[in-house]
Amino acid sequence: MTAGDARPIRRSPHAGLGNVPNGNAPRPQGAVRVLMIGDIIGKPGRQTVERVLPDLREERSIDFVVANGENVAGGMGLTSSTADALLGAGVDVITSGNHIWDKREIYPFLDSNERLLRPLNYGVTNVPGRGWGIFHALDGSELAVINLQGRTYMQPIDNPFTDADRVLDEASEPLPPVRLVDFHCEITSEKNALGLYLDGRVSAVVGTHTHVVTGDERILPKGTAYLTDLGMTGPLWSVIGFDPATVLPRFVNALPTRFEVGDGPVVLNACQIDIDPATGRALQVERVQRVVETD
Repeated sequence: MTAGDARPIRRSPHAGLGNVPNGNAPRPQGAVRVLMIGDIIGKPGRQTVERVLPDLREERSIDFVVANGENVAGGMGLTSSTADALLGAGVDVITSGNHIWDKREIYPFLDSNERLLRPLNYGVTNVPGRGWGIFHALDGSELAVINLQGRTYMQPIDNPFTDADRVLDEASEPLPPVRLVDFHCEITSEKNALGLYLDGRVSAVVGTHTHVVTGDERILPKGTAYLTDLGMTGPLWSVIGFDPATVLPRFVNALPTRFEVGDGPVVLNACQIDIDPATGRALQVERVQRVVETD
């Protein structure tokens, strides 16, 4: 089925609630299959993506991969070399969030490489990069990726709800039916609200930023796949990816500490979504998790 074929693909009987995690349900015929990977933390997370993603793409016949990369460089920020490593490992588009600005060397890369996005609602005045783009999946499907950032307990930037409206409703040409949203956001209610606000207008809304995977994957009433937070791709025995020894003093006695990325086994958290390329509606959604032993 091509994007010009208006016949809808039959939805999975599991649509509504998510499919069994790691179940690798058969893909509906003609669907485009995307994988969205949670916040990649430091060198352990990057190396795990490099090690696991090529086989994961082949094993699950993934057509398109989005990964949040704002924490790859030492746990805070992104560099051009670490971005290139992710793109070389099979990530098609890197999304980000508030930490994308932590390494100033990434600023020119944001302008020069369309496969790296920053949150759209930082605006356009003297801000490098772009917040959305149109890309092509392995099966030939055209799709849009939109990167947004929440405002509650975060920087008071532009409104992600109305900025999403402008992209969806006021673009010079209509966006392709398949539309993926990474919402980098602190609180669950704001993520939940955006999912419902965009239901039926985008194919998927997934949350990033908190590094803790949620188990609420589902397809919303109008056909949008939703997951409050993808979780992280980082050290399993850590505090959201960081060495507990560098984090716990802040909670125990309020001492300032410098966070360091943890070590040991790494958990990769992601979400697999099957989408009808003609209508943009999600057909199936399931969480994917891998625990990888490190050397």
